Amino acid sequence: MKKVFCIGELLIDFVAENQGKDLSKAKEFSKKAGGAPANVACAISKLGGDSFFIGAVGNDPFGTFLLRILEDEKVDISFAQRCDTFTTLAFVSIDAEGERDFVFSRGADKELTYDSSLKSNFENNIIHFGAATALLGGALEETYNRYLFDGLTKNAFISFDPNFRSDLWKNKEDVFIRKCHAFIEKSHLCKFSLEEAQLLSGKDKLEDACQFFHEMGTQVIVVTLGSEGTLLSTKDFHKTIPSIKVTPKDTTGAGDAFIGCLLQQLTEHSKLEDVLANENLLSNMVSKANKAGAITTENFGAIQSLPTLQQLDS
Repeated sequence: MKKVFCIGELLIDFVAENQGKDLSKAKEFSKKAGGAPANVACAISKLGGDSFFIGAVGNDPFGTFLLRILEDEKVDISFAQRCDTFTTLAFVSIDAEGERDFVFSRGADKELTYDSSLKSNFENNIIHFGAATALLGGALEETYNRYLFDGLTKNAFISFDPNFRSDLWKNKEDVFIRKCHAFIEKSHLCKFSLEEAQLLSGKDKLEDACQFFHEMGTQVIVVTLGSEGTLLSTKDFHKTIPSIKVTPKDTTGAGDAFIGCLLQQLTEHSKLEDVLANENLLSNMVSKANKAGAITTENFGAIQSLPTLQQLDS
């Protein structure tokens, strides 16, 4: 079984539950573990995969809380780092349909430094680049780029999820697009939301967007479409895979559950190039990942809502 290395932020989500989407009106918050790469690592581990989290948290009670959560979920944190900068925080409000509003207070995640000893671990394994904050500068962005290079030189399978957050990129969307393109062109698998696919391609139609990304170099593209399922695209086929019907309470982590489940299934195959060319196999994998994402929306908080194998198989 292949290992999956998830690189980026681990943070505290302060969630204003059942108080509407407008954060300015929120009065009470619940503390939850969050951060897209950490969510993905937990999703993989919870489904029986071998996942590693690579990121930085502060030398403070929040950092301790977060690392304990990952340990409880059996994620390997041996490459996680701690620093004197305060742990990154996100304030989240959720409306009746489970949609979110974010405000970030960035801290320790940006301090992740490069560890040359990791390079040998990447060989023939999977690296997931899925941080919302990684392209904002700081040591994390430099480290992100160096790990991408290391992964490519070690024949690693590269997965990329841009995790666009409008609050972080106001009036700087062109910078975000440029930085993402450097990862898209080198990735084997890219996962986008509809908004991200249109933003990063400059195309309104999804078919045109996928063609744009394939021409850049990406082999497999998945575009999550909420209740409509997921668009799966390769150079040879293009189809929408339906999802299951649920009543969402919180969409936080749904995309992370999706990509985590998809990556976990990929870890079970030694020759991933064969998987990527197999339409039926890949479609079944995406269908299962759709179910994982949908189940995650039925409860509040990303990590505690991630499904188990038993839930997916029922």
